[in-house]
Amino acid sequence: MTKLADLPNELSGCQFGDERLTKRAKKLADTLSQMPNVSIPAALKSKADIAACYRFFDNEKVTPEKILQPHIEATHRRIDQVEFVLLVQDTTELDLTRPEQQVRGAGPMDCDSRRGVFYHPMIAFDVDGVALGIVGQKSWIRKEISKASKAEKQKNRRQTPIEEKESFRWLQGLQCAERTAAACPATTCVCVGDSESDIYDVFAAASESAQENLQLLVRAGQNRNTSDGQDWAEQVRKTTAVGNQTVTIRARKAKNEAVKSARGRTREGRTAELEIRKATIELCRPVHGDPRLPATITVHVILCEETDPPEGSDAISWMLVTTLGIETDEDVQRVISAYCVRWQIEVYFRTLKSGCRIERRRFEHLDRVLNCVAFYSVVAWRLMYVCHLGRECPEIECEVIFETSEWKSVYTILGEDFPAAGCPSLNELVRAIARLGGFMDRPKNHPGTQTLWIGLQRTYDLSNAWNAFGPGSKKISTD
Repeated sequence: MTKLADLPNELSGCQFGDERLTKRAKKLADTLSQMPNVSIPAALKSKADIAACYRFFDNEKVTPEKILQPHIEATHRRIDQVEFVLLVQDTTELDLTRPEQQVRGAGPMDCDSRRGVFYHPMIAFDVDGVALGIVGQKSWIRKEISKASKAEKQKNRRQTPIEEKESFRWLQGLQCAERTAAACPATTCVCVGDSESDIYDVFAAASESAQENLQLLVRAGQNRNTSDGQDWAEQVRKTTAVGNQTVTIRARKAKNEAVKSARGRTREGRTAELEIRKATIELCRPVHGDPRLPATITVHVILCEETDPPEGSDAISWMLVTTLGIETDEDVQRVISAYCVRWQIEVYFRTLKSGCRIERRRFEHLDRVLNCVAFYSVVAWRLMYVCHLGRECPEIECEVIFETSEWKSVYTILGEDFPAAGCPSLNELVRAIARLGGFMDRPKNHPGTQTLWIGLQRTYDLSNAWNAFGPGSKKISTD
């Protein structure tokens, strides 16, 4: 069993008001974290343990909040050790559609035939993109799919208080970031969101926060008027460029070819040259905004735009809105680099869905699914953490995290020589484990979470075999 579950044991400190449930949580953490991509019956094997696991997730004393609490506290301790942390929030769909019996309590997604739940975590990353842990999460279902016309929907949105809208999750995320900043006062905590979080209420809450170490960084997603009567994008375009930056644009295939938005269309991968501009802008409250909000808010804006896109391609245009300072070139680069870390939450979602197969867990009721999501959300974080730790701390000994039987069995199956003394470095072992999962080990390549979780599964099996039949195991009598 890897020692990762003990450094710290993120799930063994749960308090359910029942010592038996706490012991069960620790036992499940020790077992399921080793085999994240297999079903619960395959991971636990014995009928008694399988039944106990399902009873655990079905127990009314077990909630996502209680499961996550010790992990959140451990995450705060990791945040305390860095000067600057990015608290990234985003939403993903968990599709729980079943061919026969549907999950009770699941709601419609984009149509009535797809059933599931929306999951919105906030994850802490350092400036290098190392996932430090989860600091909060929210989930919700839609009661029904609106059949109203576009005009009617727009009218309803204007008349509905933000507290009753799905977009309220972004404001709740900022509140979560504020609590994290209060718990980690020596660390600058930046709440990061994509263009869906471009909401005036969020800007207002950030500007009015009394938490001095809390900052905000979002990508603009709509037109806004400034106090001088201009659209904010046009206002910043009139400023002098402060620099240029070359970026690699990944290829993208549209999920729906009917999508007209530039952000949703298919595109080819390419290298793009961006011009960078900056400005400090006074935004006006939207015409239909809550009159209790401030009439104006001052924000800093950085605009990164492609000036000469290939023919037939949409120009890259990123406008970042922040409360962080932008006085110097270093400040501007820090904001751009910080937003680039936001993409790591997409890796996290992929790890949770593909690595931990959370959408394939078979539960009859949504409450049990959400308990399971909370549990595996920590497992998914662990996978990312090991992947990055091998890269960021390459020289530490692998036995800080892994058992001797694990690295020796991996090295044996790969035909690698054992070190003359001691054990391999963490980076060497992580790369070796990823090779078991299909990683092509080249000097400039780094393992991803997919090859790592596949490799870890094989490592677990190899380690069990090593302990049972390898050097030092008990002799099996043939008499």
